[in-house]
Amino acid sequence: MQIYKSGRFPVRLAPALTAGAVAVCAGLVGWQVAARLDKPEPVALAPEAVAALQHAAFTQAEAQPGYARSRNVEVRVRPGETLERAVERAGVTAEEARQAVETLGRAMDTIDIKAGMAFDAAVAQPHGEDRPARLVGLALRTGPATALTLTRTFDGALRLRALEEKVTAETTVADGEIKGSLYESAQRLGATPAITAQVAKLFAHKLDFQRDIQPGDDFRLVFDRKVTESGRTIETGDLEYAELHGVKFFRFERDGGEAEYFDEHGKNIRGFLLLTPVDGARLTSGFGKRRHPILGYARAHQGVDFGAGSGTPVLAAGDGVVVRAGRWGGYGNWLQIRHSGGWDTGYAHLSRYAKGLKPGMKVRQGQVVAYVGSTGMSTGPHLHYEVWQRGKRVNPVGAKVPQGTVLAGAELARFKAEKSRLERLLAEGPATTRTMAAR
Repeated sequence: MQIYKSGRFPVRLAPALTAGAVAVCAGLVGWQVAARLDKPEPVALAPEAVAALQHAAFTQAEAQPGYARSRNVEVRVRPGETLERAVERAGVTAEEARQAVETLGRAMDTIDIKAGMAFDAAVAQPHGEDRPARLVGLALRTGPATALTLTRTFDGALRLRALEEKVTAETTVADGEIKGSLYESAQRLGATPAITAQVAKLFAHKLDFQRDIQPGDDFRLVFDRKVTESGRTIETGDLEYAELHGVKFFRFERDGGEAEYFDEHGKNIRGFLLLTPVDGARLTSGFGKRRHPILGYARAHQGVDFGAGSGTPVLAAGDGVVVRAGRWGGYGNWLQIRHSGGWDTGYAHLSRYAKGLKPGMKVRQGQVVAYVGSTGMSTGPHLHYEVWQRGKRVNPVGAKVPQGTVLAGAELARFKAEKSRLERLLAEGPATTRTMAAR
């Protein structure tokens, strides 16, 4: 698994961290604002300890003489706005905002910030006096597992604290049921969009997501991830196993070092052509004679249509070479890819092509080659998809295309060993996760 290199992309704190982080550490040993305040070292704390300390600090902060209980204000930096101005928008004076940003500057870059950066501020209003509101605390996430907090003590000083959750690398077994979409269901079990996108591409070889996948269907995944103590996934690595509708895929690294996916018998699941060249699209029109929606009379529909929003990525159905990319009559923006064995695929009504795509370019199966549109004779955004065999159009649904390779010899023996390891993990079930070091 690659080492996570976090950039600065603060997001809203999780509820367990946010509720007290805006006033955290008032009763702790912290870093008080002073001319020579050093950058604080991150303190690794268990989530339970953080919550307890934050609760105690919040209680003490509420007791500040002359001020009402603080309220939490969520702020997001606007385009072209400074962090100091964003803090001021929480309802405090320019001087308090300046002090807060100056203190934060001892632990982070407060100048080169991006629009959309979010933080939470705790602001207390005075009791019936003509005084400005007071910034009691501020909290922002500085990385996937790190956060900075500011809290104001009774003497008016600000204390700075860096919190860091412990991150563990592990192999996770996710066993769930589809409720809503596959993406949402897998995310609830710790999978990231990258993992679910990979799952969707794998099953596109075998299943039609529009017709075959239904709410209530069971699925199982095994993948590597880095997870915080609070259970938040911050990075995922390899998808090692996927199972849906009784179809099982095992990841296996071949002798050449390239990882591919095979069924339980060692047959490469990577079919010659994808069944669905658009992730998550629905089949809206089949192959055969139909009444044309624009011309108004019946004629042959020599492909299938997939309903998808304009700009949805279109994937190359198989490895091949681009033979045409340009306007073609009623097809509008047309793309044609030539594959081995006399097979071609065509993609029509495109809004645009992938950057740099041109005739003669080699493409790989699953590569983004274009984007859904409504050019040519089209009543709305969709992908018209065709499959040609030796110059003759055939029905993309059910076309008898070549199958994948089958492992043999030493490779098959290694695959069986890897398959047995994954099956042992699956047998243990989702209740247990294994650290990667233990593998």
